[in-house]
Parts: sequence; C-alpha cells; structure tokens
Amino acid sequence: MHDQIGGGFHRYSVDRKWRVPHFEKMLYDNAQLANAYTDAWQMTGNDYFYSVVKSTLNYIQNEMTSPEGGFYSATDADSKTPLGHTEEGWFFTWTPNELRTVIGETGFVLAEAAFGITERGDLDGRNVLYLARTPASAAQLMEMPVAFYTDQIKSIKKKLYQHRLTRPSPILDDKIITSWNGLMISAFARAGRVLDEATFVTSAERAASFILTHLRTDKGRLFRTWRMGKAHLNGYLDDYAFLIMGLIDLYEATGYDKWFRKADE
Repeated sequence: MHDQIGGGFHRYSVDRKWRVPHFEKMLYDNAQLANAYTDAWQMTGNDYFYSVVKSTLNYIQNEMTSPEGGFYSATDADSKTPLGHTEEGWFFTWTPNELRTVIGETGFVLAEAAFGITERGDLDGRNVLYLARTPASAAQLMEMPVAFYTDQIKSIKKKLYQHRLTRPSPILDDKIITSWNGLMISAFARAGRVLDEATFVTSAERAASFILTHLRTDKGRLFRTWRMGKAHLNGYLDDYAFLIMGLIDLYEATGYDKWFRKADE
C-alpha cells in the first residue's frame, strides 16, 4: 500500500495479495502509519522503517501542505489519462514501455527485479510498483553490491517521480480538518524528535500555528474545518483530542512551553 515512487500510503487493498490498492490517499492514514513506523524503528533499529517514515512525511511536506502550513485532507484515486478520460490509479501505474522510456533498458532491468514488473501488469497492462524483493535479494539476483544497487534504485525512483509530476494529478481535497491535522502534527513532532529531523518539527510547528490562528474562535473553541480562507462547523471531540495530543507531542519535541500551554487551554 506504500507508494514506492512518491511516498505515502494508499487507502486500502482491493486484492487478496495486498498488491493493488484503492489509490486514494488520506491524511489520517498517513499520520498514524508514520507514527507506527517511527515506533517500529525505535524498537528495532531497522533502517527500512526509518526510510518509510521519511518518505511518508516528505510526501506530506511536498504534496499535502498548504502555503500557510496546514495539511490537506486527501487526494483522489482517479486522474485523467492522455485520452482525456478519468481512470483509477493511472497516475500511479506504469506500462513496461513507459518505464523503459523514462529510465532506459538498464534501469528497467533493475526496476523489474525490485518492483515485480510484468508485461501483463496488474491493471489492464499497467503495473503497480511494489517491493517484490528486498534490496539484498535483488542485488544478489543482479550480481552487484547491495550499496551500489540501492543507489541505482534511488536514482530510478527520482527519475520516475519527476516524470510522474508531468502527468495530470489526482484531484486534491484541500480542506484542512482540525483533528486530522492534530494527528499529523503528532507524526511530524514525534518523528522529528526521534529521527533528529529538524524540518519535521518545523512542519509540525507551522501546522499547529495555522490551526490555532485560523480554526479557533475568540473564546478559544475549535472549528472543524477550513477552506479558501473560511473556517466553519463547530469542532467535535476528536478535533480537541487529537489537537491536544499533537500540541503535547510538539512540546516534547521542542521543549517550548507555549505548546503545552496551548494544549492546556
């Protein structure tokens, strides 16, 4: 369910092998999964879990953060094809020929080993890229050192990501919801502290400042949602609970007591 090229998690699986996702991405899923992988890295020291946290939160920074610092809600599963009609997953999937055009034949051979690419594909000839092999087993198959293979895959991912940006994007749900932002503030704050990534803490601070500035009444009550400069709907219990949790996690990450005081308020 992890987007191997752009980072972040799709919403759920539609097949028994957990290989083909419903391609929608939700902010609350990614927040809670980032927290889970942060915990997994702390408990195991496994660098793969570390990389998943970073790629997930980098995705949120790059594609799901408003100019003001709040976090958007979701992206749709559908996007437009070159023929002009919408199709689920088209933005995220690849034919073998598309891959060869972008990364060349040598890159395709490496990607084929890593991501389980076939001519038949998973969706009408299009491939969903998934981790078919560990880096160690793929490198062994390619008869090359693991470090060299890993560097090559990073380069391939970067090329595919840049090419994907030229495709029509899925529709963005640009609502900013207080409770979901609270979850993501927690994810950024905790990962920033545990992984020692200052930019993650900064993202958490910007989002917290945005919510406290734009989604709170003069009397201190919370609004539920904000879009295009307007906040509305009274906040629900989860808005209060998750924002309080995010502010406490931000206090623990920074040591700044203003975040603790805002949680107390």
